[in-house]
Amino acid sequence: MVRARHIGVMAAALLAVAGASPGVALADSRPGGFEGVLAAGNGTPLPPGWRLTGGGSAPQLVWRSGRPVPMGDARVEFRAGGRLLGVPRPAADGHTFRLPLGERRLAELRGILPASRPGGLEVWSGGRRLDAREARSAAPAVQPPAPLPANAVDPGKPGGYRTRTGEYALNSVRLPGFPEPVEMRAVVVSPVSASGKRPLALFLHGRHVTCYKGPGDVGGDWPCKAGTKPIPSHRGYLRDQKLLASQGYVTVSIAANGINGQDFAAEDGGAQARSSLVRLHLARWADWAEHPATAPQAVREAPRADLSKVLLVGHSRGGEGVNRAALDSLAPPPADQDGYHGRVRWTVRGTVLIGPTVFGQNPVPDVPSVTILPGCDGDVSDLQGEVYVDGTRAVGNGSALHSAVYVIGANHNFFNSEWTPGQSAAPAEDDFYDEPGHPDPVCGKRAATRLSADRQHRAGSTYIAAAARLFLAGDDRVRPLLDGSGKRAPSADPARVLSHAVGAGRSGGFLPDGGVSVTGGKLCAAVDPSPARGCLAANAKGASPHFARWETDRETGRQAVALRWTRAGSPARITPGKPVSLSGSTALALRVFVPPNTRGTRLDVSLTDTSGKKAKLGRVTLDGLPGSERTASYWAREVRVPLAAAGHAGLKLGSVKSLELTSRSASGRAWLMDAWGWRAGTPAVRVEALPRVDVGRTTVAEGDSGTRTYRVPVRVSGRGGSGQVRVYVVDPVTGRATDRLVTVRPGGHDADVPVEVRGNTRYGTDVSHDVLVKAVRGAVVGSYRGGLTVRDDDPAPTMTLTPVAAKVTEGKPLKWRVTLSEPVDVDMDAWFGFAPATAPELSTKDVPATWLRDQSGEKPDPERPLSKVAGLWLWATIPAGRTSVDLTVPTVGDRVRESTESVRFRQLDPETGKPRTGGLEATGSVLDAS
Repeated sequence: MVRARHIGVMAAALLAVAGASPGVALADSRPGGFEGVLAAGNGTPLPPGWRLTGGGSAPQLVWRSGRPVPMGDARVEFRAGGRLLGVPRPAADGHTFRLPLGERRLAELRGILPASRPGGLEVWSGGRRLDAREARSAAPAVQPPAPLPANAVDPGKPGGYRTRTGEYALNSVRLPGFPEPVEMRAVVVSPVSASGKRPLALFLHGRHVTCYKGPGDVGGDWPCKAGTKPIPSHRGYLRDQKLLASQGYVTVSIAANGINGQDFAAEDGGAQARSSLVRLHLARWADWAEHPATAPQAVREAPRADLSKVLLVGHSRGGEGVNRAALDSLAPPPADQDGYHGRVRWTVRGTVLIGPTVFGQNPVPDVPSVTILPGCDGDVSDLQGEVYVDGTRAVGNGSALHSAVYVIGANHNFFNSEWTPGQSAAPAEDDFYDEPGHPDPVCGKRAATRLSADRQHRAGSTYIAAAARLFLAGDDRVRPLLDGSGKRAPSADPARVLSHAVGAGRSGGFLPDGGVSVTGGKLCAAVDPSPARGCLAANAKGASPHFARWETDRETGRQAVALRWTRAGSPARITPGKPVSLSGSTALALRVFVPPNTRGTRLDVSLTDTSGKKAKLGRVTLDGLPGSERTASYWAREVRVPLAAAGHAGLKLGSVKSLELTSRSASGRAWLMDAWGWRAGTPAVRVEALPRVDVGRTTVAEGDSGTRTYRVPVRVSGRGGSGQVRVYVVDPVTGRATDRLVTVRPGGHDADVPVEVRGNTRYGTDVSHDVLVKAVRGAVVGSYRGGLTVRDDDPAPTMTLTPVAAKVTEGKPLKWRVTLSEPVDVDMDAWFGFAPATAPELSTKDVPATWLRDQSGEKPDPERPLSKVAGLWLWATIPAGRTSVDLTVPTVGDRVRESTESVRFRQLDPETGKPRTGGLEATGSVLDAS
């Protein structure tokens, strides 16, 4: 099998081998070595809060937080050396997270851990580090920006219909990969006395605790244990539903606790399961529209739903779920991954994504979307949902509007009243945690920029209604609230809400992601560990939603233009690989951001055509968003300059060669995300049949001999045409990803990844060859992650311990030899605990003080037997390919006449830390030298 060096069962518990015990079979153990990498050799302990448990066939890396980590939507991730180790499973206590080290995740660790120090282990969630508290300096108070001009139409005003609320509960359903059935429960809010068919808005909540009993007694189980009740997260959008219903829409909010309680094991975080659930509900609504008498009472009392006009609204992981449902409604997923197998009898006209996750980073390009980004999100704090805008550029035909709406001072939870303290049935909390004594200047509870729960929810309702009015009713008058035109909805006051957008007929893009050249600035990488290439320094005070990390430590083609100047008049020129056309546009729209809390950055904007004629379009002034080191406030504002000056100058707008930005401030920094030709209006969306790519996962046995080539299952489906995707292949040895651009066609195998597997009879670990896929142009991606797992099928070796020098004179080292019955393909570890021995015992004064400190962190005084020293363990690691290693205990000589002293080791149980029944055991003795 492929060698898996430095990996194996954690030394923290595999075998505490000792003395001259008989051989012990390791058939119940997986290979050792992980903790050996971190702790063997010099005895350095794991960082505070970390430990290794599980032993046997289920070793686990465990981290425990000092404060509760609420069950939320962002994934908790273990990282080392800047790269992803894996996504741990949360325990019921809200503090503990466990990452299995067997099977494919052991292979992912190979090559990563040797390069990382113990302190290099990190815990992240939504762009925020959980296992370290940064030193925070006092920050000045931040004031909100001035309000924008009011829009002509305010979608947050209630309509003229009274509303009616009801619920339905259907039989639970089974979804692929989920052992327990998932509920089919929903709350319906509809207009009273509305005639004709009415558009349907479906809401899907995010990932939250699932069950509760009383104050502080919540959990993530499913089904709920006896004596506990499901948390009604689906009832948290009643305010939004009632506003929409008053305006004539039928609304339904569905429950997804059954997914939340089981999605920890889903490779995609539960996106496909949520899509299945959404479409199962939509299928029922389609049935009821055709046969109203069969509908539940809450549906019968509502106007008949118009399934040709469906808006999907998703919060957090629910946002990623409805994005996937929109995709699956256009291009069906593989049947074995899907929980819905019927016809699509509905049309998704748009989506609203509230603080969404985007683990796959593959938005649907041809379905319009509005993404609400909460500026004080304490859960999905990197605001990765920006990818639903940025990630659509050049992928589809550009006709669909993709808007990002940044709500200054909003947190993650308060868009759902059932996640809001004082409004919820179950215990709830503010997800933005304020460090004691260090209130955040932007998001602290008393900050001028922070929104109350009521104001935040009202702003959310208003912008959901704006999306419904634009996408379902086709009312272009609300577009300026969403597309960067700089208007506000008074109903959302006093919230400060900003927007930018791509698509909707924008033309002639200056995209840093393509073959562009830059002078006077830097073409920087959104995600890259190199400080020279990265767009934002690691020590920047805050983060950028545009640079949210994915699963690889670097990405190809995801870039921006970074500008830095120290004098006014410094130009930066951006030249695309080929001329762009701005014909028919009335303005040039630029998405640019400057550092948070800065004011008055001025840039002149000019264009040059292919004949060399240059025209200055005008000047833009940019202010940074209110921000702190804990916010993702490096977010682009949309600014526009009219193209009239270009026409007056005789510039050929159909053939523009370059864009130039010239500083008019004395010094500053700015980042250009893109620039487009813009004109007012919302064009009709053209939905194209794009090839769909889904990556699967398969498992094969290693075998005893020979070489076989397997392929990672990559399915390309669709009705024709071709597109491009970028395929990332993660090396199971180094953990690094390589990528290639692939043209895909339905039924083709161009994206397949061959994996060569060599069989042998040597014991090793399972190895996972992981593949990730992103859409680039003219294609969509469903299941973005998969691979080939090679299972080791060889029996475990036996391990023995023989004395080399088990009886020595003081001042000389005690030695034992740990031996394997045969060489294996991984490091094998042994762990020893000191046990009471025949008196007198070897004491803390009989070993070097430095050795004692390195092994346990303890001091020799007061003198005590080694068996009484807390945390004193011995480690031995047998490197892959070798069969033995010596275990040593040094001693010191003294001038004190004393009796022969003894020492004893026993194997410890990996779960309890206590001596294992029938485990290995050894003794040694030290003679007086006088």
